[in-house]
Amino acid sequence: MNNRTMTKLEFDKIMAMLLSYTVSGPGKALAEKHQPSAQAGQVTAWLTETSEAVRLLATGASVPISAMEGMEAFMALLGKGKIYSELELGSLAVWLTSVAQMKRYMASKQMTAPTISSYADSMHDCPELLQELDRCIRHGVLTDQASPELGDIRRQLAVAEDRIERKLNQLLGKYKSALQDPLVSKRNGHYVLPVKRELRKQVPGTVWDESASGQTLFVEPVDVADLQVEWQMWKSEEERERTAILSQLSDLAEEQGHKLKWNVEAMASFDFIFARGKLGRTYNGIAAAIADKPYVRLVGARHPLLGEKAVPLTVEIGGDWRQLIITGPNTGGKTVALKTIGLFALMTQSGLLIPAQPGTELGLFQSIQADVGDGQSIEQSLSTFSAHMDCLSEMLRSANARSLILLDELAAGTDPGEGIALAIAVLEELLQRGSLVAATTHFNEIKRFAARTKGCTNARMAFDAETLKPIYQLEVGEAGDSYALAIARRFGLPEKVVQRAEERLKANARAAAGSEMNVAQSVEEELEWDVEVMKPAKERPKKVKRETTTSNASEGEQEGASKKPFEVGDCVWIYPLKRTGIVYQTANERGDVIVQVQKTKMTFNRKRLSLYIPSKQLYPEGEYDMDIVFESKENRKVRHQMKRKYVPGLTIVSPPDEQKG
Repeated sequence: MNNRTMTKLEFDKIMAMLLSYTVSGPGKALAEKHQPSAQAGQVTAWLTETSEAVRLLATGASVPISAMEGMEAFMALLGKGKIYSELELGSLAVWLTSVAQMKRYMASKQMTAPTISSYADSMHDCPELLQELDRCIRHGVLTDQASPELGDIRRQLAVAEDRIERKLNQLLGKYKSALQDPLVSKRNGHYVLPVKRELRKQVPGTVWDESASGQTLFVEPVDVADLQVEWQMWKSEEERERTAILSQLSDLAEEQGHKLKWNVEAMASFDFIFARGKLGRTYNGIAAAIADKPYVRLVGARHPLLGEKAVPLTVEIGGDWRQLIITGPNTGGKTVALKTIGLFALMTQSGLLIPAQPGTELGLFQSIQADVGDGQSIEQSLSTFSAHMDCLSEMLRSANARSLILLDELAAGTDPGEGIALAIAVLEELLQRGSLVAATTHFNEIKRFAARTKGCTNARMAFDAETLKPIYQLEVGEAGDSYALAIARRFGLPEKVVQRAEERLKANARAAAGSEMNVAQSVEEELEWDVEVMKPAKERPKKVKRETTTSNASEGEQEGASKKPFEVGDCVWIYPLKRTGIVYQTANERGDVIVQVQKTKMTFNRKRLSLYIPSKQLYPEGEYDMDIVFESKENRKVRHQMKRKYVPGLTIVSPPDEQKG
């Protein structure tokens, strides 16, 4: 999966939460390298493990997962001939005890968690090794029972130490006047007395240290030197025997090396599995059903990072439609809906539970890619639009029928006309490849594309038009409005500014309704958007006629209209050109009609034309000047001057095909 997509969908935050529930270093390492899978068998196994862990945690019993403190370093040196210390071997004994506890715990949970309880069967508690470690080491120290020789040596050491202490106590009285304090201490392994510097000669012996001020010397009296030598000899014997015992214990651990390594892996797996269970319990997650095809059906889905504030989302992609175009106002929840869809797909393919209701079903995707957010980058010198193009380019290199594509704010960041055209072309390409797509937009052209194209549908984020507040609920089947002007008024934009914007919006709508260019463009887009465009051209007029019946006129009215003479301003379908034009001059006695196609006027027999959109639906009756459609800007200016007054030499020159007659 794409790391950039995972970050944009906040999957990295979910994984950070997961890591916080691990208790051991190996378990955390296992979680850190975990990646979503597109293999049904693997994902199903992960979800089964997680669900069983949740059931065990729900019983309230403490699961004996070991933190495995010190085991990483221990295992790293295993097999390299190292002689382990008492502390290291003591940690091994503690860990083997926890392994035995885990085996007993899982053996008692076979009915509740049959899958993960069976994992403990392969663990080895190494009873002989554990018994030997417990016999030889106690609280990080070798016991006297570790070997007969060690016990005997320690008894001789105790006798030597007793002799030295009794002798020193006698010397405390003998050298009392020369001592700073009447006490015995140790320096560099030797028993010493604190002697005043100026009286040093009164206490014969060896100086092993002095005080910070230099006024006190720590002297080993010559009277105990022989006893000290004896003690030192026994101490060396103890160290040799200690090394021999630790070497034997280390060899025993080496012999069980493969079992110990397996135990670490098994305990790390338990740690990771129960961390997934703990995470799922924090938001009452469920295991999604796995579909056998690319499919998304979320029921009552709540984004896990929003907590109680999350509004349930119900959405479906991959059934009756493969593309879902989500519309609605800003801050209405469109982006959250996209993120929820993508995040839940990633979580499911990672074996994680998701906060949703029963009935939720997800297919498995080879790739999940998202373009969410503006993606600007100062370091890479990427603008918003460039960042979008970078994402789209990467998506199109790998998109196929097992891809989930999430696109936020289609056509944003550049010229609207070009952006819309590019966005629709991308949607067409993804539709042909069979990818599942969820996208958000504010543009009406893209909404119309979704409404007219098989395999696509609109959806809107519900919005309270009275309070101008989002409801954050997704309603599939209808396109939504952006409510930009209403929201601007609510947030205190000056009323005159909002009113002026409303007037401009109405003016633009009227101009668009009468613009032949816009009509032609919409027809071309409509034909290209339809996935049935590859059908023979002779079938397309049927398509046009069917689409026309979706207007305000009934089917009977449309059939009647097709037999009526064409009127100036009618939008007609031109069979030879396979496109539309606007009637400039009605049929003459031979049935020839002059039609304007963009800026060119052409003649066709009426039999080669059919009515597409009547002029009364295109232009407000009595309010629209047809000269705007048919004449150039220069000719309109000249005609306006001629109506006001006579201007010598002022004429209107029209091309031959504009002559009426």
